[in-house]
Amino acid sequence: MLSAAAFVSLAACSTADPPDPTIGWTPERLYAEARDELASGNRQAAIKLLEKLESRYPFGHWAEQAQLDIAWAQFKDNERALSLAAIDRFMKLHPNHPALDYALYLKGLVNFNEQEGLLARFGNQDLSERDQAALRESFDAFKELVTRFPDSKYAPDAESRMRYLVNSMARGKVHIARYYYSRGAYVAAANRAQEVIRDYQEAPALEEALYLLVRSYEKLGLDDMRADAERVLRRSFPNSELLTKGFPEDDRRWWQVWR
Repeated sequence: MLSAAAFVSLAACSTADPPDPTIGWTPERLYAEARDELASGNRQAAIKLLEKLESRYPFGHWAEQAQLDIAWAQFKDNERALSLAAIDRFMKLHPNHPALDYALYLKGLVNFNEQEGLLARFGNQDLSERDQAALRESFDAFKELVTRFPDSKYAPDAESRMRYLVNSMARGKVHIARYYYSRGAYVAAANRAQEVIRDYQEAPALEEALYLLVRSYEKLGLDDMRADAERVLRRSFPNSELLTKGFPEDDRRWWQVWR
């Protein structure tokens, strides 16, 4: 009969982890293997290798590159929260890193892509229940990039995405304003329209925001304010058809305006 000690020893041996084949690997080999896994689409395997690289060689170029690649792999694996945490950690650890422009660009991309992913899952949710936090965070990251690193190779694409984000955020607020207007919440509708007029003066949605303000003031019986808003609408958009044809027929959600 086996003794208790021998039984415990045998059980421990049977459940022990297999030896790590990467023991003794150089940082160059760990990184090369991780890149191969990424190229093959095996992002989780790549992340594990990159984490080992950072753990075993925590200082210098390889650890810094591993941190960035982990964030990118998590982004591509739809792990938004993990990716953002990795990016923020990198920026905190390396505030003057030469690749800081890339970190900001990646942060903007993570939030930019989050818009489509979230709204695909919550496509039937009332507009009044949604916010545009991811859009704003994406815009802020891209803005910091182009402000701090105007000559970065990522700046042109960031600027293009910023223009889209501005139009998207403005259109989103207009749709929310229309939601409130359709339910008789004219004060809330006017407030949303005013936000567009104040914050997004170059966005195409400005015309409809002004028209919403006109209609909301009309419903509230604020004749002088309605007249002022209409004058601004006519002056800014002399060919506008909204005053004669009313709200445009547009069944698309606010996040679909770019498609």
